[in-house]
Amino acid sequence: MTKRFIVAITGASGHVYGIRLLEVLRALGCETHLVMSRSAVVALAHETDLKQADIHALADHVHSNDDVAASISSGSFRVDGMFIAPCSAKTLGEIASGACGTLVSRAADVSLKERRRLVLLFRETPLHLGHCRNMVSVTEMGAIVMPPVPAFYPRPDTVEEMVDHTVGRVLDLVDIDAGIVKRWKS
Repeated sequence: MTKRFIVAITGASGHVYGIRLLEVLRALGCETHLVMSRSAVVALAHETDLKQADIHALADHVHSNDDVAASISSGSFRVDGMFIAPCSAKTLGEIASGACGTLVSRAADVSLKERRRLVLLFRETPLHLGHCRNMVSVTEMGAIVMPPVPAFYPRPDTVEEMVDHTVGRVLDLVDIDAGIVKRWKS
């Protein structure tokens, strides 16, 4: 059976992580459902030369963040996990509070209530106490907060290698070995 994932991209810096996740999941034959926040669309222009349509083309299905009645907003819609890459402080706060006014936060809420894997690549620094409390809150609810902190033991030569390592580690969390992680060797 084909694995199915939700990939959400929000307005924090780090669009490359969501984009690369979509690329790798496609190469692995996984079905993807993409939702982008309005802020993500704005930030995209600052971080890449890609257009929104280019990102949409990487996904099997695209949902509007305003469509809180989309298929991915229901617990009866089975998925193998959800990634928010990058995850903004606003989105983290919505999930932590249960205030689900957008499809991104609603789909994340559904992932939590259905006890499905939810991975948040929280992209904010420095952190204030509210960020820390929100990270604790979503972790207690069952989410995994994984700030995309680069690993240097693989001795990456390029930013792309650092991104691939992080994306590979994200996929490890849903039991997928994409073959892009340089594993630790003692």
